[in-house]
Amino acid sequence: MKKYLRFFFVFLLVLTVFTLVDAQCPMCSMTAETNMVGGGRAGRGLNSGIIYLLMAPYVLVGGIAFYWFRYRRKDDAVDPVNND
Repeated sequence: MKKYLRFFFVFLLVLTVFTLVDAQCPMCSMTAETNMVGGGRAGRGLNSGIIYLLMAPYVLVGGIAFYWFRYRRKDDAVDPVNND
């Protein structure tokens, strides 16, 4: 229970400290701001694209870890061979 309580407080701290950021290089940022002032939607699409590209490695590594853990647990569940 103490472990979960510590995790909850750390999670709560991360949520309160988290700030909204737009991860763009200065050139892309200026282009997106200029476009949005003119009524365009390129800035939102650019930020969505960056988030999409950042998610791909995490999904890939998470998927590999999930399958590894899943098949490892199946191998552990098999009865060991008798060592007579």
